[in-house]
Amino acid sequence: VQLVESGGGLVQAGGSLRLSCAASGITFSINVMGWYRQALGKQRELVAAVTSGGDRINYADSVKGRFTISRDNAKNTLYLQMNSLKPEDTAVYYCYAQARQSDYWGQGTQVTVSS
Repeated sequence: VQLVESGGGLVQAGGSLRLSCAASGITFSINVMGWYRQALGKQRELVAAVTSGGDRINYADSVKGRFTISRDNAKNTLYLQMNSLKPEDTAVYYCYAQARQSDYWGQGTQVTVSS
C-alpha cells in the first residue's frame, strides 16, 4: 500500500484546511485508515481513525468537534477536514493504513497554524 498526502500549508488560527491521502496498491485489504501528527520535539500521536466500512471512528480529545475524518472507498482516498485550527495543531500530519496485519505510512504533510 502506498499513501500520498496533500493539502497541508500555512493558515491563521481559526482557519480551515482539508488534508487528503490517496492510497494505491492492495487497497482492497485496508482495514483501518487514519491520521497521525507529530509536532516538533513531541511523539507522534493519533488524530483520527476510521474503519473500512466507516462504522467506527475515533478522534483524539484535542480535535473532537473541530476535525472530521472521512473516506471515499471508491476513490481510495482518506480526508481530514480541519476547522477552527489552533497554533497547537501545528505538526507534520501522516496518513496511516493497516492492511494484512502490516502498517503503512505516508511521507507526511506540514500544517502550520499561526496565531
